[in-house]
Amino acid sequence: MDKKGKLYIVATPIGNKDDITLRAVHTLETVDIIAAEDTRHTGKFLGYHNIRTKLISCHEYNERERTPGLINKLKQGASVAIVSDAGTPSVSDPGYWLVKEAVENGITVVPVPGVSAVITAISAAGLPTDTFVFIGFPAKKKGKRLAQMEKLSGETGTIIFYESPKRILSFIKEIITVMGDRYGVLAREMTKIHEEFLRGLLSDILNTLKERPSVKGECVLLISGCKENEAVPLDTVRTEIKNALETEQLQVSELSKKIAKKYGLPKNKVYEEALMIKKGMDNG
Repeated sequence: MDKKGKLYIVATPIGNKDDITLRAVHTLETVDIIAAEDTRHTGKFLGYHNIRTKLISCHEYNERERTPGLINKLKQGASVAIVSDAGTPSVSDPGYWLVKEAVENGITVVPVPGVSAVITAISAAGLPTDTFVFIGFPAKKKGKRLAQMEKLSGETGTIIFYESPKRILSFIKEIITVMGDRYGVLAREMTKIHEEFLRGLLSDILNTLKERPSVKGECVLLISGCKENEAVPLDTVRTEIKNALETEQLQVSELSKKIAKKYGLPKNKVYEEALMIKKGMDNG
């Protein structure tokens, strides 16, 4: 008979402490150990729900050294739950390494689903949900980050990022530069008292944030995919094409590529418009 314990991946609230399933509460009450990203934060949450299970730390800086000990306890029959500060562990949070090692050691891994910031955000954003790409936190180094956005510029599904409130303004500026001024949604303080969804062109969202003394709360930024950005007014695109034809020494194909990328539009559509406008200007 297999006497190994089980590793439970338990989703916890991203804000509102009551956003926890009955199954998650029962799991946290009955496991032998809870491995938490921040024991102080999780301790307060557990206290709110009258859960007194033993807590140990397991965060991004000690997960690898903590894992062997937890694996040994699981092999000896102990049950372990891993939680992050908010949302689902291992999704842009600690947990991946422990789960990987548990799988490799034949330990049963049990997901206890619940809140996830990315799903919460896209469910209320009003952007297409049939196809989306979740990036998580963008690369920390600027060169890698810009290359990452360049690669994503042709993505047709909704694109979702996590970002710190301290970096969100500079990050939006970079997106506009590389991917164009697309329609976006910034979700902030979700499930909390000051929950907010800012919707509009990225430049409008940026200007709104600039007017504030500071930005608070972890941010989820959703931007429209390349084909989905066709909501940009055609007159805006035509005006930009005309201005570019008058001021820039570019071939129609190069100009079309540049404007299509800026607004997240199909290149062939912009190219057709540019040809028509150029023909009209030449005949005029």
